[in-house]
Amino acid sequence: MNKPHNAASALMSAPKLLWLSGAVLVLTTAPSFAQETGSLEEVIVTARNYVPTTNLAATKIAIPLIETPQSISVITRDQIDVLNVQNLQQAVRYTAGVIGENFGPDERYDWLTQRGFQPVEYIDGLQAPIGSTSNVGLDLWGAESVEILKGPSGVLYGQTPPGGLVNLTMRRPQEEFHSEFQAQYGSFDDMQVAADVTGTLAGDGAVTGRVTALWRDRDTQTDFVSSEREFIAPSLTWNIGTATQLTLLTYYQHDDVKGDGGGFLPAEGTILPNPNGHIPVEFNAGEPDYNRFEREQYGLGYEVHHKFNDALSIHQNLKYSRNNSDFFSIFGSGLQADLQTLSRLNFIFPEDIKQTAVDTRLEMRGSTGAVEHVALFGVDYRHLNNETDLGFGAGPDLNVFNPVYGAAIPAPFLPTGPSVRQVQEQLGAYLQDQMKLGDWRFTLSAREDWLDTDNGLLDQKVSDDAFTYRAGINYVLDSGLAPYVSYSTSFLPISGADFNGNPFVPSEGKQIEAGLKFEPRNLVGTDTKLFSSLAVYQLKQENVLTNDPAHLFFSVQTGEVEVKGVELEAVTRIRERWSINASYSYTDSEVTASNGPDLGKELPIVPKNKASLLVDYTQQSGPVGGLGAGVGVRYLGPSFGDPANTPVLEGDAVTLYDVLIHFDRNDWRFALNGTNVSDKIYIQRCSSLSQCFYASRRTVFATVGKKW
Repeated sequence: MNKPHNAASALMSAPKLLWLSGAVLVLTTAPSFAQETGSLEEVIVTARNYVPTTNLAATKIAIPLIETPQSISVITRDQIDVLNVQNLQQAVRYTAGVIGENFGPDERYDWLTQRGFQPVEYIDGLQAPIGSTSNVGLDLWGAESVEILKGPSGVLYGQTPPGGLVNLTMRRPQEEFHSEFQAQYGSFDDMQVAADVTGTLAGDGAVTGRVTALWRDRDTQTDFVSSEREFIAPSLTWNIGTATQLTLLTYYQHDDVKGDGGGFLPAEGTILPNPNGHIPVEFNAGEPDYNRFEREQYGLGYEVHHKFNDALSIHQNLKYSRNNSDFFSIFGSGLQADLQTLSRLNFIFPEDIKQTAVDTRLEMRGSTGAVEHVALFGVDYRHLNNETDLGFGAGPDLNVFNPVYGAAIPAPFLPTGPSVRQVQEQLGAYLQDQMKLGDWRFTLSAREDWLDTDNGLLDQKVSDDAFTYRAGINYVLDSGLAPYVSYSTSFLPISGADFNGNPFVPSEGKQIEAGLKFEPRNLVGTDTKLFSSLAVYQLKQENVLTNDPAHLFFSVQTGEVEVKGVELEAVTRIRERWSINASYSYTDSEVTASNGPDLGKELPIVPKNKASLLVDYTQQSGPVGGLGAGVGVRYLGPSFGDPANTPVLEGDAVTLYDVLIHFDRNDWRFALNGTNVSDKIYIQRCSSLSQCFYASRRTVFATVGKKW
């Protein structure tokens, strides 16, 4: 049985952690303002690229963030390392407008809500091999950065949800030799070792390589649940002369999660009172010896860039990827009349996704009179094959207050047979032109998509086409202030047909956004970097499915959702000492048209207010040079767990605290990270009276690392 407070958690209690980190922060900060920077040798550089400056996700061209007419959050490798996060759900904790861990801690996937919708995941600019979920749970150790593109983004990527997308850029080979090894141990017997090696393999930087690898084995806050992961990502770059570069990118990840019931706890005893008692966080509603999630996923592809001259270059990235998983789960389906016997169901769900994706684009630079152009013409293609089977049946009952596991599982499982045999092909052509006229930046983008879906089991073939576009204006002042305004669209196919047999048309996303970005130019050369942004937006999704009032069990496309919000975000790095992340978001969501009980209600897991602040300081001189500490505060407002906004299922507002202490000296790093250090126990979400999920409890883990 897992113990919520094992050896790692007992390293230091939450009050002591807070006191010690605060004391270190105060003591090391006090003299720093009176000191000069000193010689370069005194500065212990640990997060050189903490503050992002450019991106590829929004424009597919390396354009400064302040010149991009859309809200983008970039979580750099340095931010990932300082926070010591392991997955996307954790990485967005200090990001405006994005909510992670929608179903509490999950060893399988990264559940996110972005501007009210689940974003789709991309890897190196190409859609991940997704099927029943919008992400693949790839480990962040292999990522160089995470780019979060907010709002409709169909113009460069095709079918995407209205809230935007998340792109993982994997680590690339570097010419200069660098290697890193780290070991971690933490709460719930979390053991991890990871390595990263890169450098020149042949010639004077002609061929460079990189290998990133990780192994992890841990228990979880749920009794009898263990999780093991192996990850490796080799890559190779060949600089073919001065004009051509070819990079081979691969990754492989294997996950084996045993015993997990996936949450699915009853509301009575968790978010609601139960006369029999309270259901503890560690309670497992599944069958430890039966439940299992095993997944193998990999990607193999390349990126090639060729520069014909200063005005014309071509870029292509291609990836074949596969995501194969087996899922066997006994899970809770609600309490019986005695409020202690849990009814359970059996669910088996093998899924196999195979995908080939390629994106080819010409980049053209030139001028017409006083106007400078960076234009893009591209064609992308994606072929996805989804084979999914489904089994469903009854499971044995379980007493939630005196659980006895190992009962016989009824057979057969009442399989419904294959549920999906789908082939989908998407072809898109897009144009973009960013025009520069003095301090003005004008961005115009347009795209046409053709999508064919063959549902083999239903003998149904559906062809969709969609036109999306974006128009934006930025004005970049000499001070580094850059106000902007933009309008963007997206589309998302919907499977099925109405009562008359007419296939559903894609839903459409439309957004108007205005904002202000700030990257002060007068800080260049001062060892201080800052990037901040303010965005105000109104987002609509149309052609949403809702109940057909005239025909039971059918749907019509008369639904509509509106999301309005404000997002404020700032990241700064001051004199290689201070690292600060601050964010606030206000999100007002409403179902504005529906024939169901969600009419006029808020979207699930969309709190109106989210705020966070992380402050980290590292002492640079004296006997404690290299010692640093940080404190993070996160606030999440209340949110509803179900579309009908059932009052008793509304989650409470929570304030959580994180602490980090680290010491860097002679390429060694020692770190102690604690999240939710006050051990706040609360329900992350209740989707229904039988589907409640606890949030992540306190975790504390230590890291020892060495660089060469």
